[in-house]
Amino acid sequence: MAISVDTFFLELNGQGTLQAQIQQMIAEGILSGRFHVGEKLPSSRKLAAHLGVSRITVTLAYTELLANDYLTAKGRSGYFVSQNAPVPPKYMPLQRGTENVDWDAALARKFSGGDMLSKPRDWRNYRYPFIYGQADRNLFDHANWRLCAVRALGHKDFESLTTDYVDQDDPLLIEFIARHTLPRRGIAARPEEILITMGAQNALWLASRILLTHNRTAVIENPCYYSLRSLLEHWDCDVTPIPVDRDGLPPDALPDATDVIFTTPSHQSPTTATMPVDRRHKLLERARDLDAMVVEDDYEFEMAFLGAPSPALKSMDRDGRVIYVGSFSKSLFPGLRLGYMVGSEPFIREARALRSLVLRHPPGHIQRTAAYFLSLGHYDAQIRRMSKALANRRATLDKAIDEHGLTVAGRGIMGGSSLWMSAPDHVDTAQLARTLQGQSVHIEPGAPFFSGPDQPKNFYRIGYSSIRQDRIEPGVKLIAEAICAC
Repeated sequence: MAISVDTFFLELNGQGTLQAQIQQMIAEGILSGRFHVGEKLPSSRKLAAHLGVSRITVTLAYTELLANDYLTAKGRSGYFVSQNAPVPPKYMPLQRGTENVDWDAALARKFSGGDMLSKPRDWRNYRYPFIYGQADRNLFDHANWRLCAVRALGHKDFESLTTDYVDQDDPLLIEFIARHTLPRRGIAARPEEILITMGAQNALWLASRILLTHNRTAVIENPCYYSLRSLLEHWDCDVTPIPVDRDGLPPDALPDATDVIFTTPSHQSPTTATMPVDRRHKLLERARDLDAMVVEDDYEFEMAFLGAPSPALKSMDRDGRVIYVGSFSKSLFPGLRLGYMVGSEPFIREARALRSLVLRHPPGHIQRTAAYFLSLGHYDAQIRRMSKALANRRATLDKAIDEHGLTVAGRGIMGGSSLWMSAPDHVDTAQLARTLQGQSVHIEPGAPFFSGPDQPKNFYRIGYSSIRQDRIEPGVKLIAEAICAC
């Protein structure tokens, strides 16, 4: 591989002769790992023309580096980074000065430091990865996804690949969602009422940005998806956490000042509680009385392998006050970053305009690939394959939990891909998770899901979407033993 001549430049106030500066510039590139062993340097003529120096100056610099074994010459092919050059294992830019910016004063807002769960980068190497929300490579249809991606790159789809949609979306994907996906949830929507998003989290951001201001109140579930809570806290609106029970969010607990209600009725996050139909009606009635909007995050409805899913809140909505959020992250793969949003046309119009200001639209090629994967039947086949595998894993997990005496705090009655667990009160599951990592077991501590300073520390989540069925029981045994040792 040849090193681009555009990566070379001389500092305006560089010290020493031009030859020394060029020599130092190349040596620093090699020492920092920016230039790799075997890469070809620009010819002396090309580099000289680029830097505006004489060719002999560059040649002398190359000759000195050759003598010091930083470079090697290959006949008439040119100069290359030598095999003997002291190249570090990875690129580390050399510091060219000391920053003098007072970042505490310069940053108008800080978004770091909030509650988050960290996933080990090497979690796939764990023997017992009870991790949530990650794709199982053994269940994903690589071959047909690849074929759909190649088809989306074809001449026929040139417009969908290259067009700047501005604030619009791939009509093929919109049509499939409207005609096939939403009717399964009892939802009827026109194309003008559907917006493609970069996953559910992007949809939640758009909804909160449009519906909330500093003098409005948002109700969230407690516990809830931690990123949603952090997102709302940054909008300077009033955020009221409402404790959930075994049936999810209790409508009677909603305060009179509520403006927007964020809820996960199908699979409450993270407890997995499923809100009964009668409570869904009561929630809508309470929202109507409060004249409040409802944002329904239906992130995992495809994972209802234990029974038919309950009707979506949006399907019961007669006032147009429910904003429905769906995602392909759990059913396909989280790296896809593709979801959708359904709402009344005035709301979607504003969401479309806001999205266009921030990221215009999700990539056309990704939208068209997903549209083909869905419309050709591959998506439904994958859902059936995943549902069967998850049902078997869930049965094995339930049995192992009973055998080893663990306590389930919440399990979705329709399915899902995780269980919400509780350990004895004295157990700090953050420390428990660190201990289990040494035994190649991954669990997720539950404290980040709770609001307030007094977060319970004894809850944890175990996912079963990415662990082999034969490893579930020995993994649960290790968890039980670690809890007993606390």
